[in-house]
Amino acid sequence: MCGIVGYIGPRDATPIILNGLKRLEYRGYDSAGLAVLQDGHIQIRRDAGKLSRLQTLVDESPLQGHVGIGHTRWATHGEPSARNAHPHLGMTGEVVVVHNGIVENFLELRQELRDEGAVFNSDTDTEVIVHLIERYLSTTNDLSHAVRLALGHLKGAHGIVVLSTREADKIIAARIGNAGGVVIGYGQDEMFVASDLPAILEHTRKVVFLESRQMAVVTRQGVQVQTLDGEPVEFEIHNVPWDPVSAEKGEYRHFMAKEIHEQVRSLTDTIAGRVDFENGHGVRLPELNLTLERARQIKKIFITACGTAAHAGMVGKVLIERIARIPVEVDIASEFRYRDPIVDRDTVVLAISQSGETADTLAAMEEARRKGALLWSIVNAIGSQAMRLADGYISMQSGPEIGVASTKAYTAPLVDLYMLAILLGDLRGTLDAGSRRRLVADLRLIPDLAGRCLDREPEVEKVAYALKDVQHCLYLGRGINMPTAYEGALKLKEISYIHAEGYPAGEMKHGPIALVDREMPVVVIAPRDPWYDKMFSQIEQAKARGGLVVAVATDGDERIADIADYVLWLPETPWMLSPVTAVIPLQLLAYHIAALRGLDVDQPRNLAKSVTVE
Repeated sequence: MCGIVGYIGPRDATPIILNGLKRLEYRGYDSAGLAVLQDGHIQIRRDAGKLSRLQTLVDESPLQGHVGIGHTRWATHGEPSARNAHPHLGMTGEVVVVHNGIVENFLELRQELRDEGAVFNSDTDTEVIVHLIERYLSTTNDLSHAVRLALGHLKGAHGIVVLSTREADKIIAARIGNAGGVVIGYGQDEMFVASDLPAILEHTRKVVFLESRQMAVVTRQGVQVQTLDGEPVEFEIHNVPWDPVSAEKGEYRHFMAKEIHEQVRSLTDTIAGRVDFENGHGVRLPELNLTLERARQIKKIFITACGTAAHAGMVGKVLIERIARIPVEVDIASEFRYRDPIVDRDTVVLAISQSGETADTLAAMEEARRKGALLWSIVNAIGSQAMRLADGYISMQSGPEIGVASTKAYTAPLVDLYMLAILLGDLRGTLDAGSRRRLVADLRLIPDLAGRCLDREPEVEKVAYALKDVQHCLYLGRGINMPTAYEGALKLKEISYIHAEGYPAGEMKHGPIALVDREMPVVVIAPRDPWYDKMFSQIEQAKARGGLVVAVATDGDERIADIADYVLWLPETPWMLSPVTAVIPLQLLAYHIAALRGLDVDQPRNLAKSVTVE
């Protein structure tokens, strides 16, 4: 999944689509393509690699028409190649589709369609969508109806755009869940479709944003929006300010809100092309430059980072030690080089940095290099110093993060570290085939689980309203979710200026319990994981001292529902991935408290996005 652009109007669609895709290159991609209706037929150009290769194809074999769609793809199912690049054309040549998201049930759908005679020409999950639409077009002449029926089979979160020669005067776009944003732009006797505003801002400032489970029928004259059940929807037309920074916020009030909601997409992009879901054969991290011999030489890993990135590293410690059985230490980067760490050639120093330019993290990397360690980095900024210094790297694929308080650049490295642990365990022989398949299969769930957390934002906002005037807050967690407590507290203090502490829950009785009273809310991270019973005991202790308890808990947990004052509910999540889902309601809670207090959420006082001085 990555970028989508569509056009219908009097002008040539090809250059408009190509230029729009260029404006979405920042998201990263490994193939690109476009489809244009030309002389009553769908013509496609697509290839692996960058947009320059697609441009070359178009130059060598031009195509011209007034309706078209284009796509840049990060591979999720099937290697980066021309045959797997979007758009995908059906067997009859009448329907073409581009798609962001993961069809979680594509294996079952593909087999069902094959049994009906469908022939697949790619390894992608997306191709099942075009075959489903063709299935229903064979019994109806109504393209909208056929698309609605097809989309009813899909599991997961999606942004989908469809063209058909059957109804060549329209584009159909749909959004399901939070993985695929869809924005419709108004022009003069022309309309635009995109996954992100920057793709179409040069043409229009008048836009409509699709909500989840809505479908748009777009013609040159305008757009009709309906639910996936076919009910008409009244929609708001937004006039986007000319300020390009404001424009990129889309329908969101703040960048932080936008970035919290982009996590379904950033998590999907982070997984894309790196996991063999179909065969369960494991994880591919080619930029890490990790060989079998080198993996088996590793005796210790130091994870070094600052702030939010350090909290991600704490989760990584649990994952790598549990799955790959390698000892891991987590060092705050500003302390690492001053304590003369014991590092040698059998040691890996893994630096995590959103910007890749954090001064303390770079200094820690230089110290590790001086001592002969193997250097790795997990970074969001392609070409940054932390990436260039490292012997190997993992790119977060989160896209630009503008809000100072990091959100999507926290959950993405959690998944990166999970994948790294699987790869190391595989190479070192600590994972049997069955365990590896289970761990890999669990990854497939995470974008949808994140989307389900985001769907519960209204409930989180109610809790935020109840807590907006507090002065102090204590966050408690254990095991793999101890860092979640640290991160939740950091988010609250960063943007709301409320004093908040994250603590290991087992340490509460060693001091912090003295602070607990009705004026000190206690946020307890207590999903169903191996530490659940211990966490429930902490809730009882807080309640016994008159504390107001906000629990982060798994759906259906009646024990916690009966005792906590407020519950932030989570979908059931495999415990090793639970930090990804558990932190999302805490991000939303901090955001809404800060917004209710009327504060500058995106640029909190005294803070900078990239700390480039020691």
